[in-house]
Amino acid sequence: MDFISEFRYPTKWYSKLVIAILALIFFTLLATTAISGYLVYQMTSPTQSHSQIDLQDFPGHPQTLSYIVPGQGGPHDGWFFPGLKSAPTVMLCPAYQSSRGELLTLASALQDHQYNVLLFDFSAQGSSGGRTTLGFREVAELRAAMNAVASRGDVDAGRFGLWGTNLGGYVALAEATGDPRVRALAVESPYDRPDEMVGLLIRRTGLGSLPLITPMAKWGFHWVNHQYRNVPPLQANIGKLAGVAQLYLESSDDPVLAASTSELFRVSPPPHELVILSHGNYAGMMDEEKRNYENRIVSFFLANLPPAGGPSPGR
Repeated sequence: MDFISEFRYPTKWYSKLVIAILALIFFTLLATTAISGYLVYQMTSPTQSHSQIDLQDFPGHPQTLSYIVPGQGGPHDGWFFPGLKSAPTVMLCPAYQSSRGELLTLASALQDHQYNVLLFDFSAQGSSGGRTTLGFREVAELRAAMNAVASRGDVDAGRFGLWGTNLGGYVALAEATGDPRVRALAVESPYDRPDEMVGLLIRRTGLGSLPLITPMAKWGFHWVNHQYRNVPPLQANIGKLAGVAQLYLESSDDPVLAASTSELFRVSPPPHELVILSHGNYAGMMDEEKRNYENRIVSFFLANLPPAGGPSPGR
C-alpha cells in the first residue's frame, strides 16, 4: 500500500522521476500516434490533379470507355485512343499523385505507331474519388480496365502492353505476374511492396527522422488495409514473367526507388532490360527529354509487342 500511495502522491525524488518519465513516454506515444495517423490519411487521400479534354476535337479521336471495378460501386471511365484494328492495347498507369491527363503526349506517340492506348485514373487520381491503397486495390482497377478494352471487339484481346511509374509500375508488375494477356511491360521506379512507398512518402515530409513515426505509419497503413495482409511482395511472383518482355527504367531522382528498381530487375527472369535515366517523372520532363523518353518506350513496344503481324510469343 505504501508503494502505491507513493506513486499516487509522490514525495521522494525517484518516484517523481519515474512518474515524469512515464508521463513523457505516454505523451510521446500519443503524439507519435496522432502524427502517424495524420500522415497515413494524407498519403491515402492525396491532393488530386484533374484534367478535362474535349474528346471530339482532340487529336487521335479518343473515346470514353466506361467500366465497373468489382466492389467499388459506380462506373469508372477511361480515354481510349484507337489504333490499328485488332492491334494490341497499351495501358498507361499513372504515378502517385499524377493523372491520365499528364500522359496525353505519351498516348499520342504510341497511337501514332498504330497501338490502341487506354488512359485511366486509379482511385484518388484525377476524376476518380476514393482513397489510394498504394497498389493493393489498384491492381483490380487495372484488370477491370483491361477487361473493358478486351470486350470492345476491335482490339487484340489477348495482347496487352503495360507502362507505369512508381504506383503505376507496382500495379503493372503485379497484374502482369498473373495475367497471360500481358506480353510486354515498361516500368519506371517500381517498388516491391506498398509499405516501401509509405516510408518514402514519410521521408519526403521531413518527419522520417523522428523516432517511431515511420514504423507507426506503416502499422497504421497496414491496419486500414488489413484485407490485403496476405498479398506477397512482387519478388515472390516475379518469376512468372518468364517470356514476358520487361523494361525497367531506373531514375537517380530517388535513391530508394532506384534501389528497388535495380533489385526487381536483378531477380526478374529474361527477357528483361535495365535502363538508367538521368531524370525520371515523365510529366515533369522538358520537351526534349519527353521526346527521347517517348522514343524509348515506343521502340521497346515495337520490338516486343508489334501492332501488326500476328501475336507475339506467349509465356
